[in-house]
Amino acid sequence: MKNRVLILTAAAALIGLSGLSTVHAESRLDKIKSTGEITLGYRESSIPFSYLDDKQKPIGYSMDICHGIVEALRKDLNLPNLRIKEVPVTSSTRIPLVANGTVDLACGSATNNAERQKQVSFAPTTFVTATRFASLKASNLKDLSDFKGKTVVSTAGTSNLRWLTEANATQNLGMRIIPAKDHSEAFLTVASGRAAAFFMDDILLAGLVANSRDPGEWTISQKAYTIEPYGVIEPKGDEPFKTAVDNAVKAMMKDGTVDKLYARWFTQPIPPKNVNLNWPMTEELKRVIANPTDSPDPAAYAR
Repeated sequence: MKNRVLILTAAAALIGLSGLSTVHAESRLDKIKSTGEITLGYRESSIPFSYLDDKQKPIGYSMDICHGIVEALRKDLNLPNLRIKEVPVTSSTRIPLVANGTVDLACGSATNNAERQKQVSFAPTTFVTATRFASLKASNLKDLSDFKGKTVVSTAGTSNLRWLTEANATQNLGMRIIPAKDHSEAFLTVASGRAAAFFMDDILLAGLVANSRDPGEWTISQKAYTIEPYGVIEPKGDEPFKTAVDNAVKAMMKDGTVDKLYARWFTQPIPPKNVNLNWPMTEELKRVIANPTDSPDPAAYAR
């Protein structure tokens, strides 16, 4: 009797494990096919990657890349009427929302690093940036040593904030660090005098400065503190979906679509103020487009 109970218990456990593996094996592709809908996460103020225009519509470089991915999925899945649902995300919510299935792809300015890859995956890198700081020229701030005892700001949930916190501790700077809700709030914190500088990815700082009331009042540090590769955020452990998404991005790189999108958003006037960021493509990004990678290692982009 005892042996029979043990056998039945083991069989039940095997059935349970089989059921779990079935659940985990389901791909986002299955969900998309069954619902006829894909959900894209967008940012509200990550100029020019993902932000709201004057009609409150999400636009930008990363949004265009994500729409290109959707077009590829429409063909791959034979779903010409595939609907797009757009959901706002922040630096703090984008990874949890992709991980829990609320959002299928997060389209913004997300740094691909080893820590984040424990929770989510990333599509091939489509931008390479670096951490710098923006401050008012009148402050005459040049490097980290100038911030001893000062108040600074960065955006909550970003790799920049994590780096800044670690640098503050290891270099004994005694800075007071404010975690802002989003990039616009952080920039306003400096503009209003409540913080000395905003530490963030340089291209995002350039977008905020260019669209500010008086761009001439601002300066962006010459020194770069970290290398930040950007990619569209994907769910982790979903190989069929990742393969489909990655292949779509690689195809856009190969046929010149990414080059055209880059020129549109970084070297031409963009809405809502028709400001030109005049940010030519870097050699690092050119190499990535020629040889796509989703590596989280900054050294892979520094060569």
